[in-house]
Amino acid sequence: MMKILIIEDEMLAAERLTELLKQLNKDFEILSILDTVNSAVKWFKKNPDPDLVFFDIQLADGLSFQIFDQVKVSCPIIFTTAYDEYAIQAFKTNSIAYLLKPINLNDLEDTFKKIEVLRSTFTNGQIAVDWDDVRKKLQKNPYKKRFIVKSGSHFYSIKTNDIQCFFSEHKMAWLQQFNGKKYALDLSLDDLELQLDPTQFFRINRKFILNLEVVNKVVAYSGSRLKLTLAHHEDEKIIVSRERVAEFKEWLDQ
Repeated sequence: MMKILIIEDEMLAAERLTELLKQLNKDFEILSILDTVNSAVKWFKKNPDPDLVFFDIQLADGLSFQIFDQVKVSCPIIFTTAYDEYAIQAFKTNSIAYLLKPINLNDLEDTFKKIEVLRSTFTNGQIAVDWDDVRKKLQKNPYKKRFIVKSGSHFYSIKTNDIQCFFSEHKMAWLQQFNGKKYALDLSLDDLELQLDPTQFFRINRKFILNLEVVNKVVAYSGSRLKLTLAHHEDEKIIVSRERVAEFKEWLDQ
């Protein structure tokens, strides 16, 4: 039985990966699903290495490469990533298997075939990797490029360029596309704020994070605040909080 560890901070993505692994009809055991650098470090310190680890790159409290700075991981690794070709090329250069989100069954099956081929080249389960080189390449743009969302039994990949805003409603975080479609997220706005490119997205208050392209009109409002008009939110009062007004103006003028 192959013992697998999943390190992924998006629960929907972790659930999808688990479902796909079951569909492969292989003898797998999921040891745990971890969502932070800190929890992963603690796990590796207390447990023997699994047979295989799926690593998401950007976790709730930092990049997964920080794990390797604190503990030794000697088992084969598959990265799951939503990054562009330069990151994927980094994995290829260092002979690391990767899966580009959203993961599909064929990609997962092909990756396991690759792992079997590479297994003969592993020495005591180790893979020689220049982590500093990979980290430098990835940190050129460490922000999210897309989000995995679920609607009913279907999963979709939404590019951040297609998202007009993120907002909080009924104690949940939502993303809204420019076409008006909305999807619930298994993340808080605090988490999202760290994962989004600050040149493209700005948090105007506790309830809204906006795409730069969505702001249609800005007018002065009471209490030194600003009122915004947004696409698909025409009838809603969107207010930039007083403490964020100066920074918001700088963001618009970048």
